[in-house]
Amino acid sequence: MRISKSAYAAALAFGGAAAVWIGVIQAQTPPPAPGQAPAAQAPGAAQAGRGGGRGAPVPGGRGGPAPAPKKHLLVIGMTRGYHHGSTSNGLAMFWNLGKESDVWDTEIKTDMEWITKANPGSEAHSLPFFDAVAFVNTTGDWKLSDDQKKDLLSYVHEDGKGLVIAHAALDANYNWPEYAEMIGGWFQAHPWGTFDAPVIVEDQTFPAMQHFPKYLSLFDEMYSPKQWSRDKVNVLMRLDESKLNYTNPQYGIKSTREDKDQAIAWSKMYGAGRVFYSSLGHTKEAWEDPMVRKMYLEGVKWVMKRTEGSTTPHPKVN
Repeated sequence: MRISKSAYAAALAFGGAAAVWIGVIQAQTPPPAPGQAPAAQAPGAAQAGRGGGRGAPVPGGRGGPAPAPKKHLLVIGMTRGYHHGSTSNGLAMFWNLGKESDVWDTEIKTDMEWITKANPGSEAHSLPFFDAVAFVNTTGDWKLSDDQKKDLLSYVHEDGKGLVIAHAALDANYNWPEYAEMIGGWFQAHPWGTFDAPVIVEDQTFPAMQHFPKYLSLFDEMYSPKQWSRDKVNVLMRLDESKLNYTNPQYGIKSTREDKDQAIAWSKMYGAGRVFYSSLGHTKEAWEDPMVRKMYLEGVKWVMKRTEGSTTPHPKVN
């Protein structure tokens, strides 16, 4: 093969430049003093002129710890009682939160077929596949079979899986006392309808509450629950009773608690499993509110045991 004079000259110039560059690098590294060993190099440190070395292990990368496995969330939006027009917005929010955070993937159902531990067919799933279930505005009698009820209760109580009760999921299964025991209570009324609710955050250390100020106003339909007790739940948020209209509430004063203790969010244990409840989610706009989205993101992570937060009951906090 014949090489032209111009190509030969270019090769010589390139080789000369490379030699000069290497010489400069070597010249910039002072030799060790007489009788002194060369300085030790930290493991993984880059060597000048030798292409560098391996850096510190990166989580999820080669040489690093394995990434946390992605969790699985079942979100159900079936309604047999009052149907909220915002239910689809709530379902979409949970799907989007999982996608954006990369903490979980989401399956959405509008029936209760997967509330079972029976082996599914095709690409269907059942409770053992999921790390948590979120019920979004699932009002009315769910008409679960006895086996389904037993499976859901043991899924949380014995298996230690998580439960998120969003807004009107509190308004369900009044003929099933164990349901109220599991989630912490039942819906009684919404005496003030949808309004700018005065809210006190009682536990600002809880992951789903840390981004809220101590006192704030939230526009939503706030529930007044029944058959709940401060002795059995950790109240996270409540309405500020000093700023509520008990003289002329929208739906009547008789539908409120006599002690005027209006919890609107709590955390609790049910056996080995974690339960998070919030009254927020009546309006379509609520599911787009960054503060509400952050609350449910952290609520899901907590019931999935990705974070820690208290379930210890406490007296009213002002």
